Amino acid sequence: MKYCVYLIASRIKKRTISYVGYTNNIVNRLKLHNQGKGAKFTRGKKWELIYSRNLSSKKLAMIEEYKLKKNYKLRNVIKKKNGF
Repeated sequence: MKYCVYLIASRIKKRTISYVGYTNNIVNRLKLHNQGKGAKFTRGKKWELIYSRNLSSKKLAMIEEYKLKKNYKLRNVIKKKNGF
């Protein structure tokens, strides 16, 4: 089964916040985040998908998710590249 690591972003006033996760269905996952049914941190915000990377296994996706969550410099580069 294919898995995807993703980065979503939302603007709140003049601040941009981001969230990193992994899933096997990115379209459905983004819909859940925007409906307020995703992770508690993501509820009540309008999210945009700004980065995704497909991986061949859940284990690889979890490793990449962890790396992206901890690497704030890379997250900021991705956000700036996408206009956030």
